[in-house]
Parts: sequence; C-alpha cells; structure tokens
Amino acid sequence: MHPAPVCHEWNTIAHLNEYEGSPEARPFTREELQAFLDYADDQVDRAVAVKRKGALAAYRDATLFKVIYGWGLRRTEASKLDVADWGRNPAAPEFGRYGMLHVRYGKAVRGQPPRRRNVPSVMGWAVEAVADYTGNIRPKFGCEDHPALWVTERGGRVKPAEINARFTAYRDALGLPPALTPHSLRHSHVTHLTENGVDRRFIQEAVGHRCDTSTAIYTHVSGDFMNTALRKALAPALDGQPAEDGRRQ
Repeated sequence: MHPAPVCHEWNTIAHLNEYEGSPEARPFTREELQAFLDYADDQVDRAVAVKRKGALAAYRDATLFKVIYGWGLRRTEASKLDVADWGRNPAAPEFGRYGMLHVRYGKAVRGQPPRRRNVPSVMGWAVEAVADYTGNIRPKFGCEDHPALWVTERGGRVKPAEINARFTAYRDALGLPPALTPHSLRHSHVTHLTENGVDRRFIQEAVGHRCDTSTAIYTHVSGDFMNTALRKALAPALDGQPAEDGRRQ
C-alpha cells in the first residue's frame, strides 16, 4: 500500500572508509613547524653541552618527528618502522637507499590486515636527517641486531605513547596550541605539499587514503595560497578584459 525500504543495516555492507577528520585538528603553520623542529634539535645540543644522558634519545626523537612530517606518517606507522623499510627509488637516485619508504603497518580497514604502501621521498633535508641518524646515531644505541628504526637505550622499540609524551613536552615548552598533536605533522605534510603545487593524486596515494575526500580533510591551505590560486583561476577569464580604471589586465 506504500513504499517500503528494502535495504537495512542487517542486509547491507557497512561503509568502512576511514575518517580522520576532527574540527579541532589542524596542521602546523610553517613558522610553528620550524620552531618545533628547531627546538627538538636544540634539545640534543643542550644534552651534549651538559654531558648528561638523553642526548641519543633526543637525537632519535628529533629525527623521528622529521620523518613523520617528511613522509606524512601516522604515529603508529612511524613507531613500527624497521631499518630495512628504506629502499631505492629509480626515479630519485639522488636519495640513494632512502628514496622510498615501505610502510608495512598502514591503517587497516575494519576486519582487514594493515594496508601496506610505498611512500616516495620528496624532501631532501628529511632524507639527509634520517641518513645521518641511521649511519651515525642509531649504532651508538648498541642494538645492531634489533630491526627497529627507532630503538630505546634499553634495546626496545619506541612506542606510540612515548612519541606522544615527547611531542607534548616540546609543544608545551614552546607554548604552542594544545590542538597540535603528532597527527598534525601528517596534516602539515599534506597541506604543505598541496601549497607547493604537488599533484593531489600523488599525495593521496603517498599518505594511503582510499579516496580523495580523506585527503581533502587534511588540506588546510593558507590564505596566501588561496589568493595565488584565485588569481591563476581568474587570469584566463580576465585576460584581455578592460579593468575598472580603463587599463588592460
């Protein structure tokens, strides 16, 4: 006698795409990011200057934050990296054995195993940082037989909670907003590459998003970028048209 739905929760497939957006989440500004990474580097210099323990751990953590940002990683993905996860990229031979990062523990869709992906290296300064760490700093931990990229002074693997604790300590010491979290470094990676003109599809694949809408959530471009993009969009339409004062555009 009247229309009735035939699709219900019990006879349809649930939508399982990940959602990582939050109204409070935002990336670092470029100035905030520079201040944060500089502060992390300063902690190494301070520890060395007073000859106290913790210099190796501070160096490790400074490099870890650079890797999270430089390759757009989630906190857990970064903590589970192994030294063997780095590889060469024929398209970027200048990066040597750090041209590609194989992420083996990407965020899983419910009921499925972790999703793997390969992330091309795009920031030369970040490659230099991780190459220096693996070549000169990590061996000093005395954990040559441990596969983990980020090892502790007790011979274990750095855990996500430890990443959180160090990040929070640095953020609060700088007086940065509490809305900034380790995940903000991933947001910053997407945002800054977008502002630099990197193809959106490339970014989507690199950060492991199944659909573009997830990448869009991460994109918080600056006002300067939006204004530049606006002028580029308007240029074809206004080309050759008289301006209000009678001059040609």
